[in-house]
Amino acid sequence: MKNLKKWKLLRSQIVFKNRWCQVRQDEVELPNGQFINDYFVNVRPDIALVFPLTKNREIVFVRQYRHGVREILLELPAGAFKADEETPESAAMRELREETGYTCERLIKLATLYDNPVKDTNTIHLFFAADVEKTGQQILDITEEIEIVLIPISQVLEKITSGEICVAGSVAAIFLGLNFFSQSGWQNFLTSP
Repeated sequence: MKNLKKWKLLRSQIVFKNRWCQVRQDEVELPNGQFINDYFVNVRPDIALVFPLTKNREIVFVRQYRHGVREILLELPAGAFKADEETPESAAMRELREETGYTCERLIKLATLYDNPVKDTNTIHLFFAADVEKTGQQILDITEEIEIVLIPISQVLEKITSGEICVAGSVAAIFLGLNFFSQSGWQNFLTSP
């Protein structure tokens, strides 16, 4: 096994900052002695993502335009939060309620993953929500126009294989959620339809 070493951070400064984006420029020394003085990092807030399942075993998805890739995508409800102002659990419940109008009584933590560890600082907190119910209306931001889509759990893998569901965090949450069910058993967490 190779003895891997971390890069040595020599200097770091924020070079761009506004409400939508923050970029940090790092000067680093690599383990091989080489220097990089312009390694740019996106300083991003953490993300809370929810795999919400209804009593009828339908997954609540959202379809929305994503300008970075200029596509309308089908994904699980998710959103950014500031870790010093909100817990991952409360952010997940808030995002579910705001984006879909659905709520749940409890969340089960599936995992915490790095989003893009090469250039981004944030993590994605993945949760499962059982027996979600529509209890209100959407509360959307000015940049959001969201269609709610219910998909039977039996059809979700086909939609990943076909490319209809192709957002990495959503795909990871789906597979982790399905694995959780196979390990724990449905009867402990879901009400029978």
